[in-house]
Amino acid sequence: MITNYIFISIAALFVIWVLKDFFQKENTIKRNFPVFGNLRFLFIALGPAIRQYFIASNRDELPFNRSQRNWIDSSSKKENNYEGFGTDKDLYHPGHIFVNPKMFPFKVDTDHINHENNDPYFIPCAKVIGLKHERKHPFRPYSIVNISAMSYGSLSKNAQTALNIGASMVGCYHNTGEGGLSPYHMKGADVMFHIGTGYFGCGKDGDDGKRYFDFDTFKTLVLDNYPGKVKAIEIKLSQGAKPGKGGVLPAKKNTKEIAAIRGVKPGVDVLSPTYHTAFNNVPEMVDFIEDLATKSGLPVGIKSAVGDLKHWEELADIMKNEKRGPDFITIDGGEGGTGAAPPSFADHVALPWVFGFSEVYNVFKDRGLSQDIAFGGSGKLGFPSEVLKAFAMGVDFINIAREAMLSIGCIQAQECHTGHCPTGIATQSAWLQRGLDPSIKAIRFGNYINTLRKETLQMTHACGYEHPSQMQMADVDISCGDNNKVITLENAYNYKKEPVHFESMQKLFECNYLGGLGQAKNKLNKKK
Repeated sequence: MITNYIFISIAALFVIWVLKDFFQKENTIKRNFPVFGNLRFLFIALGPAIRQYFIASNRDELPFNRSQRNWIDSSSKKENNYEGFGTDKDLYHPGHIFVNPKMFPFKVDTDHINHENNDPYFIPCAKVIGLKHERKHPFRPYSIVNISAMSYGSLSKNAQTALNIGASMVGCYHNTGEGGLSPYHMKGADVMFHIGTGYFGCGKDGDDGKRYFDFDTFKTLVLDNYPGKVKAIEIKLSQGAKPGKGGVLPAKKNTKEIAAIRGVKPGVDVLSPTYHTAFNNVPEMVDFIEDLATKSGLPVGIKSAVGDLKHWEELADIMKNEKRGPDFITIDGGEGGTGAAPPSFADHVALPWVFGFSEVYNVFKDRGLSQDIAFGGSGKLGFPSEVLKAFAMGVDFINIAREAMLSIGCIQAQECHTGHCPTGIATQSAWLQRGLDPSIKAIRFGNYINTLRKETLQMTHACGYEHPSQMQMADVDISCGDNNKVITLENAYNYKKEPVHFESMQKLFECNYLGGLGQAKNKLNKKK
């Protein structure tokens, strides 16, 4: 009897569901085909997962294919990340990178590395950020690979905690993203404070409804509450995912805690404007940078995607003539990143990293300024060959975002903008976050960074150098795709990278400005 009631109830619900779709007018397919129409939408929803796991090859998917994701995952777990029986990549595909090894590689003093600083993954930045402009607290990043700008709000507290603890183990700095400085950025790693157009954590609302930078608010948060933790300040002009468009924090992600950190009302959509109120043009921006650097004592830089070069040329002219300006410039690739964006922006606005960086670097190189600035790069650079290509082109450090997320469990579900991230990384759902254990994921992020630096260093040695900053554009070829020819980066982009001053790793280890772990040992390596 009970079984019959259950059957009748299910049948009744099915009939109601069919009739509801039959009489609704919003969707033609469901109206004409109430049953099969719903199956169509079910298959569409399942399509990405089916293609990812059953159809796509190891090299097909974007933004990161299965082969790249597997390398990061294996590296983070300290599993075997080798490939057997040769590469399965198409070596003749346009844009394929070929690193040119020397006949006689660089001789590594293994005993010196292991006994002197006990960190075989030690690769600091060759330049001291802020030294040229005589900032009070210049900074040399301990690691050439660091965490790019990802806000607390876009990422969960567990994800930020894991990244920060992992960064403290291996000496990375952690960029706060424009969402402001949270307690989860304060778990041990050096911090780069990111100032976006919303001035979250460092601004106040004006009577005109606009938001303005407020140094006293910034000072209380950054310099008074966390003295010595913030090593540099990055001003975001635009980001690769959506240059020329402000950021968005959906209301469902805007919890009371996040709102308090950002200085906004909870439970409402938080929109960043497309422009800064602190400055309106290049001369005013330089004034703002110098004022902030003088008051804080910290190096100040800018981050931007690249399109029109007119303002970059104006900035370079001011820096050359007036001897002032940003201490570092981070170029963000138009490939997009962790920020959700309309396809029209992600697909078409701003240049990909390799083109944008080469154009901006040339602007400053032509004016003799390439040694005065530290150049950063961001845009799918979290792989050894990409690191070496970037350094050969003139980069001094790189920032990674999505690769960092992959190392702590991201499965590229591409649900970042919905708040339903299944791995607990890009969500504020307490239930979804519980699956992410920061203590375990911190070690995995540290393992990934160490593996990335280790393989980058090994490839550097194969090219006859001790440090990636010594790489030249002639050391890297790219495939042209036609007639199976390759050309050097120098020929492809029509410039030569300016040599970076470098003496030895030992000199860098002894540097007074060394951030990160400083002269401490690699905590992750020591723990293992």
